[in-house]
Amino acid sequence: MDILKWAAVSLAALVVLYVGFTALGAWRWGAATRGLVARLDAAAVSGKVAPYVAAELAGLPAPVRRYFERALTDGQPIIGSVDLAVNGTFNMGLEAPQWRPFTSDQRVVTNRPGFVWNARIMLFPLVPVRVHDAYVAGEGVLRPSALGMVPLGEVQGVGEIAKGELMRWFAEAVWYPTALLPSQGVLWDAVNATSATATMTDGPITLSMLFRFGADGLVSGIRIDARGALVKGISVMMPWEGRFRDYRPVDGMMIPFFGEVAWITPQGERPYFRGTVIGVTHQFGSPNDGPAEG
Repeated sequence: MDILKWAAVSLAALVVLYVGFTALGAWRWGAATRGLVARLDAAAVSGKVAPYVAAELAGLPAPVRRYFERALTDGQPIIGSVDLAVNGTFNMGLEAPQWRPFTSDQRVVTNRPGFVWNARIMLFPLVPVRVHDAYVAGEGVLRPSALGMVPLGEVQGVGEIAKGELMRWFAEAVWYPTALLPSQGVLWDAVNATSATATMTDGPITLSMLFRFGADGLVSGIRIDARGALVKGISVMMPWEGRFRDYRPVDGMMIPFFGEVAWITPQGERPYFRGTVIGVTHQFGSPNDGPAEG
């Protein structure tokens, strides 16, 4: 009987310890997230931006012009920021599939481009891994942590990590499509009847990405030939692709509600992210301009 009592007391103590440790981790992680988002919003460029007008599409490659005609409404205000909630599954293993469920929220600013992805991935039952993936004021951030308390390695800075995170921002611009307009600094070059190359610059980083368009005129996927993937702690350059579907009207625009991302390895395609948008709120005008209009 004494053994049973001791076991019950020990179990209760472990539960209390786990709950307290988890609560402290969530509080610390929340504070770190708020700090990143504050830096992101502080870097946003203030000032009024003229709304989109269809006349600016003149001279664009045909598939790009069709995309904007399908995705935007003439007179559409320019998106300054967007808040997204995305749930799905994340593959923790590049060689052998290890899909785990995740929930996430994401803050995006379009000018200066940047984002903060705050995710909770259930690596094991009762053991969530919290992840910050971000591009803030020209710096890239990748920060995973077990329970929000135990760091699992962090990469932060300029160079390849920053370029890789800006690639993510660019690929996900289908969720904030006014950011892809020529008036917002994107240059488009024709490839063929169903694809075009887009080029953008932020600070010292210039990158180009292939956009593919479906029969409905909307972006069906993106590709970049070299993005750094962490393989056993080492950054390895390999092709990277994203695909989008389930477009729905939101705030006068057509945006996809499902996305999948994959590395293209020598052994074949390795998807690692599948996400569904469960909430999206666009704000028009800079976060530093006060109340949004639109």
